[in-house]
Amino acid sequence: MTNRTSAPSPYLEQAVRLHERLISFDGHLDIPLDFGRPDFQPDTDGTGKFDIPKIRRGKLSGAAVTVHATVLRPTAEGHAAGRAEHETRFAALTQMARDFAQDIGIAASPQQFRALVAQKRFAIVLAFQNAAPLDGGLDDLDAWAARGISIFAFTFIGNNGWGDSARPYPFINGGLDWNGLSPLGKQAITRLNDLGLLIDVSQLSSAAFDDVITLSRAPVLASHSGIRAQVDVDRNFSNAELKALQRNGGLIQIVGFAPYLKQMDDRIIADLRSTWDRFGLAAPDNPADMLSVNDPATADWPEDRFWDFLHEFHVVLNLDRPIASTTHLVDAIDHAVDLIGIDHVGISSDFNHGGGLSDWRDVGESINVTAALLSRGYGEDAIAKLWGENFLRTWQAALDDRMIPKR
Repeated sequence: MTNRTSAPSPYLEQAVRLHERLISFDGHLDIPLDFGRPDFQPDTDGTGKFDIPKIRRGKLSGAAVTVHATVLRPTAEGHAAGRAEHETRFAALTQMARDFAQDIGIAASPQQFRALVAQKRFAIVLAFQNAAPLDGGLDDLDAWAARGISIFAFTFIGNNGWGDSARPYPFINGGLDWNGLSPLGKQAITRLNDLGLLIDVSQLSSAAFDDVITLSRAPVLASHSGIRAQVDVDRNFSNAELKALQRNGGLIQIVGFAPYLKQMDDRIIADLRSTWDRFGLAAPDNPADMLSVNDPATADWPEDRFWDFLHEFHVVLNLDRPIASTTHLVDAIDHAVDLIGIDHVGISSDFNHGGGLSDWRDVGESINVTAALLSRGYGEDAIAKLWGENFLRTWQAALDDRMIPKR
């Protein structure tokens, strides 16, 4: 285990002992498209941020791992590519569970999750992200539930046929703007409740979030989000939205994504403004708005121009050298706990999709988060809630509300 934590070593030693007996659950991480191929095997301590050696080193009990699709544009070709991404990641995860059954299992309920942990096996909760490629309407929700999906998110970057994203990305969304959820998305809330799937609101616009809160019978999940009072970006949650989540009985899992936890410094802001200027765009007044590409002028850009811009944008952000640490993560946790209570707060990394802190760079360093919580004065019961018990309770509440048995 690498110790890059700012917490004193006694806390790290205490954290190691604590992880021997608590359930630790990372609420959102991804796998690359080449995960599981011959040169990227799950049992190899590789260049990615999630694999079996890192799981063991970080003493992590389980994680929500996403069946994710990017989707380039709302065309037949784009949607086909998105469906292929979903299938590739689903196949990689299910194959991993078969090939390494002694180490890993897929949990379809909190009871199965606890049983896997008791067997010293890593428990995967399958999460679906980005419904844009789905062309079967509500029936696709039934189909994915039958395949073991337990968490469902409508959007990623770009508005789509189900609802609006917190990052609309005009280049991707094809002019869609529903001012919340679409009619199909609103219908889907009841179907998802009936199926017992947790609805993930992290990537939704504020208006779409309001629609979900209004329509959902069951508690909802913000799988990987930060606090807008700390970094004023639409992907983060306002205090009013946190309060709405609390009233719903839901859960926000604070994400270890550095730009959502700490304001960018003047150098990064200047470099981003220069990038916007080189591509003929007006830089937003709020620097945090440069964490998305929402200028309508990009809507008709050719593919190569947009991807050239996005490449330079990510070079400036340089997510491999994070600007935040577990100290900033715990600052965000503190804010949420103080505002809505510890029963509504959890932890997630967003690893392999931009997540990473200076002392939490991969799954193998998960104990550093616990050390930081201990150093801030959180006790064992509170840490157990943050690391997994709150999620398991929220998940059970969604299952208790279902009306269509999961096949």
